[in-house]
Amino acid sequence: MQSEFLYDTARKWFFLIPPIFGPLQFFIDAPFGRFAPSNDSLLVLDGIKSWIIMELFSPISFITALYRGPWAASLSAVSTPQVILTSLFIIHYLNRAIISPLRTPSRSKSHIAMPIFAIMFNIVNGALMGTYLASPTASAFLAGAFSRPSFWAGTTLWAFGFMGNILHDEVLLNIRRKSKAKGKRNENKLGKEHYAIPHGYLYQYISYPNYFCEWLEWFGYALAAAPLPAFISLTETMRTVQPPWLFFWAEVWFMISRAYRGHQWYHKNFPEYPKERKAVVPFIF
Repeated sequence: MQSEFLYDTARKWFFLIPPIFGPLQFFIDAPFGRFAPSNDSLLVLDGIKSWIIMELFSPISFITALYRGPWAASLSAVSTPQVILTSLFIIHYLNRAIISPLRTPSRSKSHIAMPIFAIMFNIVNGALMGTYLASPTASAFLAGAFSRPSFWAGTTLWAFGFMGNILHDEVLLNIRRKSKAKGKRNENKLGKEHYAIPHGYLYQYISYPNYFCEWLEWFGYALAAAPLPAFISLTETMRTVQPPWLFFWAEVWFMISRAYRGHQWYHKNFPEYPKERKAVVPFIF
């Protein structure tokens, strides 16, 4: 019972915290990536190593909660939809935590505050997602998943979002690969990485298509994995919202402000940056 109480409490706070702290990043640059500290310090960490470590906490927490949480699942009792959704989560983090950073030729350093925050987020989010998928609520909802159009629409959206995320990340990786091959590191004096204007695919419309595709990915996942929360009142929404929707909710709040700040940075540092390009939502924002 104590574990279930902790799960419900964490779920409610995970709903409340993002809209409180996420908008702060409209005014404060998160100290990583293009906004990484330029000085060397014990508090400034290697970008690739810190990224791998902080992102691995999510799948570890997820698997631990799935098989050791309050509704710990036995392998024989897990339904096929639960296996599919578990696989999608692990596939995402296999790419995000291991494959993608190991393919990155270089990455800006990060202030230690960012990995600490990310580790806290990933532990809680992974635990909530794993606990939910093993819960009676998920089992009941997913019992008829294969006959529900929203399951197939959601998993299809997840696949398009996942592929789009990789595709647009590859555009950025190619910029770094070419600059490294030509010895252009620090050429623009815009930080510790060479930056250029990305082009192609959704970059024609927005500065952060990788963010947009990740939102698409987790919106699709939530659509497939969990019932929509009730929107009758704030109290009822908090009571009924499930972790897959909370993950999507948190990502939008925390990432939209970073996209806006990064979009401003592009315009400030590249006078020729396309004026018609939006920040993160095509034609809108």
